[in-house]
Amino acid sequence: MTLPEVFQALGEDAFRQQVRSISIGRLRSYQLLDRLKTRCHLAKLNTETLRKAAPRLWARLAERDLDLAADLAQAILVSNLEMIGAVLDFLGVAHTDGFFDKDDSVQAQLTDGWQQRAWDKFHKIYPEPVLLFYLNHLACEVLKGDEVFSPAHD
Repeated sequence: MTLPEVFQALGEDAFRQQVRSISIGRLRSYQLLDRLKTRCHLAKLNTETLRKAAPRLWARLAERDLDLAADLAQAILVSNLEMIGAVLDFLGVAHTDGFFDKDDSVQAQLTDGWQQRAWDKFHKIYPEPVLLFYLNHLACEVLKGDEVFSPAHD
């Protein structure tokens, strides 16, 4: 599954909430602001212009724009590193501030039912669309999964 497919599978409402979670300060800290501004075709990047651009970005994701999907995913993830660190700690994945070495055997920690367990633990703590995106992003990147995770609600 590709990142545009993950975004599409989670839906446009979830996408808008994920875009709202993007921190301009974090983008500056990780030197991603100009890259995202360029990729989104925006003259100025702030929370308002990003929010207003969401429908156009959604349309581009529907056209399978892989580069846009990768940059948006990175922006969403760096803006939510506390959540990522908590999820990785819960799953027993060694990391540094939410980042793990891709060479590490992360797959060993992602045992059957890991997404549902992480969902059950964190969905009331963190924004659901962002958590759901991260769980699917992790599966996509590490496990090369073909299925989109949809949680069983309690």
